[in-house]
Amino acid sequence: MREFPSCFGENGVQVADSSSSSTTRAAQNVVTCVYQCKLRGRSCLITVSWTKTLMGQGLSVGIDDLDNHCLCKVEIKPWLFSKRKGSKNLEVQYGKIDIFWDLSCAKFGSGPEPLEGFYLAVVFNHEMVLLLGDLKNEACKKIDSDCAYAHSGAIFIAKREHIFGKKFYGAKAQFCDKGQVHDVKIECDTVGLKDPCLVIQIDSKTVMQVKRLMWKFRGNHTILVDGIPVEVFWDVHDWLFGNAMGNAVFMFQTCISTEKLWADQSASDPSALTWPYSQQFRDSQLQGLGFSLILYAWKNE
Repeated sequence: MREFPSCFGENGVQVADSSSSSTTRAAQNVVTCVYQCKLRGRSCLITVSWTKTLMGQGLSVGIDDLDNHCLCKVEIKPWLFSKRKGSKNLEVQYGKIDIFWDLSCAKFGSGPEPLEGFYLAVVFNHEMVLLLGDLKNEACKKIDSDCAYAHSGAIFIAKREHIFGKKFYGAKAQFCDKGQVHDVKIECDTVGLKDPCLVIQIDSKTVMQVKRLMWKFRGNHTILVDGIPVEVFWDVHDWLFGNAMGNAVFMFQTCISTEKLWADQSASDPSALTWPYSQQFRDSQLQGLGFSLILYAWKNE
């Protein structure tokens, strides 16, 4: 049995560790997004983590080069008792990084990530490298007019979040950069059933069903979304055999080779849910693998 493909560098998800009882409730209120960007022609990864605590909302922005060396990191504390907008200026090896944010009018759902009414911008030497949110015009008015507004060139490559439910678990997913946002629903009732079943739906359409889940509590399957093959990995071991507070892990990863995947699928028994050989996510992303979404699914008490 191999590990889940690692989605966040050396601290990536592993099947053996993903359901550790040491996971705290605070850690569950974090949504982490990774973007591939350019600094002076050099590729880098910008990690944006949105948090929710008793003190309010907060976020952090980290920039790493492709050798996993941290160029800079900014922690923006929860703003229940502080301003929800501002800026940070940092000197790095190649120049100056400015981070601007305005969440004073941001609207949130049940999670820590804002839904609308905000912007977050990362500027390097007066060049926009990342711009998030729907208030893009307001961001460019706030930032020096020399900043390039049109397109930052950033590519959304990974997301990790926690979802909660009793039988149904929902999330939003965008399987390609600037693509359509889809509703993902995971259905699995494990209470009192001898033979539970796992069902995954995309936009209310069933795309995957796993029967005999007691035997197939870990596995993978390829689905098709927007004409793009997406590999779905699941690990529901703790739902079935662990403690009541355990979580399941699901990963949706766009596939590196359409032709290879369809050839493999047609040549094998589609009901045989074997674990594939997978490279580290970081390496595969740089080879153009695409997007990955990791969902930690927790059962509500």
